[in-house]
Amino acid sequence: MNKFLKDETRELAKEAVAYPQESLLKEVEKNKTLSIGIPKETSPFENRVPLTPESISLLVQNGHEIKIETGAGNRAKFSDRSYSESGAQIVYSPHEAYQTDVILKIQPPSIEEIELIKKGKTLISTIQLAELCPEYIDALNSNHVTALGFEFIEDKLGGKPIVRAMSEIAGSTVMLIASEYLNSNNNGRGVILGGITGVPPIQVVILGAGTVAEYAARTALGLGAEVKIFDNHIYKLRRIKQLLNHHIYTSTIDAVTIHDAIKKADVIVGALRAEEDRSPCVVNEELICGMKPNSIIIDVSIDQGGCFETSQATTHKNPIFVKHDVIHYCVPNIASRVAQTATTALSNILTPILLQTDKYGGIEELIYAKEWFQKGVYTYKGSLTNKKVAKRFNMKYKDMRLYTAARTSF
Repeated sequence: MNKFLKDETRELAKEAVAYPQESLLKEVEKNKTLSIGIPKETSPFENRVPLTPESISLLVQNGHEIKIETGAGNRAKFSDRSYSESGAQIVYSPHEAYQTDVILKIQPPSIEEIELIKKGKTLISTIQLAELCPEYIDALNSNHVTALGFEFIEDKLGGKPIVRAMSEIAGSTVMLIASEYLNSNNNGRGVILGGITGVPPIQVVILGAGTVAEYAARTALGLGAEVKIFDNHIYKLRRIKQLLNHHIYTSTIDAVTIHDAIKKADVIVGALRAEEDRSPCVVNEELICGMKPNSIIIDVSIDQGGCFETSQATTHKNPIFVKHDVIHYCVPNIASRVAQTATTALSNILTPILLQTDKYGGIEELIYAKEWFQKGVYTYKGSLTNKKVAKRFNMKYKDMRLYTAARTSF
């Protein structure tokens, strides 16, 4: 009998080896305090700031420490006092703002500013692919900075919330810009954006059928303009007609149709999304020569190369130039014109993300826990992790999923 029990015990022990074994899960360090730094933007044409005083108040209430450089919110009409009363610590040098766990910026920091970031800390800002260079990536990697780009961060549904928010603002703003430069005081055509009784409405041509186009078309239609939208993706054209709930002219981009539309247009908006890191240039110089004198081109895609052969990047200080009697507006960061609105939109997206670090125990834990957030990472632990950036500069990269797999295996 004893021998039988011993044999049975031995067999059970053998079988147990093949069973899945329980292991202790890593205990999440909840409510981990983050120190968040907001340096003042050094670009003279960047008026936005990442967080509003209201958002900072919420973050401080949840135990986070905020250091904001003096004057950082002035151009968005948020004073130091409003930030101080919300619980932020006002600091008087960029060095103090950069010596934090997480740095929030609009424009990417310069290589000199990257050197101020503590080794292994996190940067969240735009990446601006059109102006990116390998030296910038090398500077981040040499300092082991975990860098996330606004343009890459996704939401749970796979959308890009920051890109969409800024596109909505740009789309809503372009028609106001057009109205400004069409009037006689600015040597425009001297026409009103909408139509009035007995006077035909102006012609607006929009290249692209994405978010910018949707909001530009809404504004133009609301003012009474006649709108034509061109894109080479039929599903986008179908989608925009449904979203606008309006019977508008839509067409694919072909030489004959677009030539006729551009010749008659008072306003042309370039809003084609980049393909292979550059917007397709669909309007050549010859076509622009045939446009109405003092009509206006607004190239929203200029930060990705532009849709027009004659486009050249301009600034908020000198936003336009005239070529072939056509006014060109080619400012890359249009949303900065309405800095307080843009800041509020950014803050509404970034604040919930930062608050989630309470639940998961920090930025790094959130990166591993949420794939949509992980997609925003383009440098991590000294390596480039974004395939698109790597392809652009022919650089080596490590897929973030390899880090996740390695982490899970232990």
